[in-house]
Amino acid sequence: MPFSSNPINPSPLQSRLKRHPALFGIPFLLIIVGASFGLQTFTQTRYDLQDQKVKQISNEQALGLDHKKKKFDIREEYYKLSAAGEQDWEPKRIARPNDFPELGVSPTEPPAKS
Repeated sequence: MPFSSNPINPSPLQSRLKRHPALFGIPFLLIIVGASFGLQTFTQTRYDLQDQKVKQISNEQALGLDHKKKKFDIREEYYKLSAAGEQDWEPKRIARPNDFPELGVSPTEPPAKS
């Protein structure tokens, strides 16, 4: 083999980690577990604030503030829209520019080449 994977002068830390891989793994796992417990307070605060908002809204509903709103009925909205469609209206045609032919009608002259 022309190239070996072992360095000529390994560092003491590298040789120690090669013999005892737990020197790297155990502190890594301790940091992960410690961070989980450390972030627990921030996560709990987030859920507490959300819970307070939900309780505040439920208190407003308990006071009856939502009784002022009219309940939504899909049938009533359908009848309103169908009555609005029967109003008198007239379609108004907008004049086209001279360059554009009518839709569905073949053009009288060939298109201009540019």
